[in-house]
Amino acid sequence: MPAARRRPSAQAQAQAQAQAPPYHVVVGEPPSSARLFRLHAGLVAAVSISASAFGIEIVRAIGGNTLSWAYVFEWPLLGGYSIYMWRRLVREERGTAAPRPVARPADGDEVALAAWNRYLADLHAFDAASKRSHRST
Repeated sequence: MPAARRRPSAQAQAQAQAQAPPYHVVVGEPPSSARLFRLHAGLVAAVSISASAFGIEIVRAIGGNTLSWAYVFEWPLLGGYSIYMWRRLVREERGTAAPRPVARPADGDEVALAAWNRYLADLHAFDAASKRSHRST
């Protein structure tokens, strides 16, 4: 009988994330079948609505309604977008999504940021001093 899997503690997860390289994805809980079911059901609903609306609009467009031609092209695009988002969300849920890069400041950015913060502190100090001297007059 295999040993039971224990979830790592919050401290262990934070330490793993801190030590992770910039393109590392830390996977949390295993995918939930209920969440995956909701994603699949949402896809079925979105594609069904898009396909039936496309059918209705093509009939109306052929019947002479010129505005329906815009919808003839819009509904398949919306259906395609729903498939794209479904695929992306399922991959994210399963933990197989493409890793997102972590923004790291460039070498010179830290020096520039420190200089900017000093400049803001000087402005704040000057403003506070001028308010004090203005009140006393």
